Amino acid sequence: MPTDTAVVLAAGEGTRLRPLTRNRPKPMLPAGNRPILEYVLDALIEAGIEQLCLIVGYKRSRVQEHFGPTYRDVPIEYVVQPKQLGSGHALQQARGKLDGSFVVVNGDRVIEPSLVTDVLEASESDDAATLAVLERPAANRYGAVVMRDSSIVELIEKPETEYQLVNGGVYVFDERIFEALAETPRRNGSLLLTDAVDMLIYEATVRGVRTEGLWADATYPWDLLTVSRALLEHQLVDPTAHESDVWIAESAIVHENATLEGPVVIGPDCELGPGSVVGPNVAIGRNVTVGANSTLASSVIDTDTRIGPQSTLLDCVTGQDVDLGAGTIVPGGPADVQVNESLFRDEDLGAVFADRVTCGGGVRCEPGALVGTNATIGTGVVVSGHVPERAEVIR
Repeated sequence: MPTDTAVVLAAGEGTRLRPLTRNRPKPMLPAGNRPILEYVLDALIEAGIEQLCLIVGYKRSRVQEHFGPTYRDVPIEYVVQPKQLGSGHALQQARGKLDGSFVVVNGDRVIEPSLVTDVLEASESDDAATLAVLERPAANRYGAVVMRDSSIVELIEKPETEYQLVNGGVYVFDERIFEALAETPRRNGSLLLTDAVDMLIYEATVRGVRTEGLWADATYPWDLLTVSRALLEHQLVDPTAHESDVWIAESAIVHENATLEGPVVIGPDCELGPGSVVGPNVAIGRNVTVGANSTLASSVIDTDTRIGPQSTLLDCVTGQDVDLGAGTIVPGGPADVQVNESLFRDEDLGAVFADRVTCGGGVRCEPGALVGTNATIGTGVVVSGHVPERAEVIR
């Protein structure tokens, strides 16, 4: 079923990733040293997509200002979902922009081009829908798929029992998806795309395509570490490597006495001080400064962050414009982390510093600390648990 148009669902917030999503939507969080959504658009363009329709909503200006009217010379049309009422409702907003068949992908999940290509190549003209199916041992964390030969016979959202096949969230639809959406009941006020696909199963052919390739989702803050590690392993980072697993932007300054242990990526306009040790599994965004004699491992450091000298960050995620004073210590996980009403045990998370956090010197974080946006942490403070946004913590 030939198509050159893709709809990207990028309107959601990602509440389970707070406090990192307090100022931007989940698709704009860092994966490697770039936003998740860039990798999604790269995959579509490299699979031959020539027109992009982005459904935006929560903090939509962060998406629109970053990408503008085109990405890699491919035109982008933006459609607003005024209220986040589910993935199916998001797709409905684009109905007037679409003609014939089209691709639909989630904007908050890193994928490789092969997933899109495989679905496009397998889709046939009489299929109401074709979707990517991946084998994953923890399918119960995601939407599971039941197949008979090449046909999908059931979609199970967050199953309680173990399944091996996952809905990859890469679809080719024709106009029948909108008829199904119109007939699909809402759940708790939300219209889910998977519910509409489930309805199509009983009325038309819904084809499943087993595929392989990178498929990485960040549901919780510590997942950003896993996603970045996967991108480094698959060498899906910019810029060009000067060694097999070390990537350094041309404008970055790395002191001759600094040590890089791959895999690691250093973004544009960064500066690494003397005696600093960075890596393995570290992704550093644009315009980041790492002070002298600091150590970073298994961490994601976002744009405009300052890390003071003699700091140690392990299993750490920062937002943008974070300022960590000299001697900041994040010893790494495992940790018990409270996310909304749920407690997750033994997760590999040292700490999360959301956008515009400021720390004085000698701050130490207990494993699993979550520091909200615009919080100020005083000199010598020991941080544990959740620090609310705009809080000021002193000894």
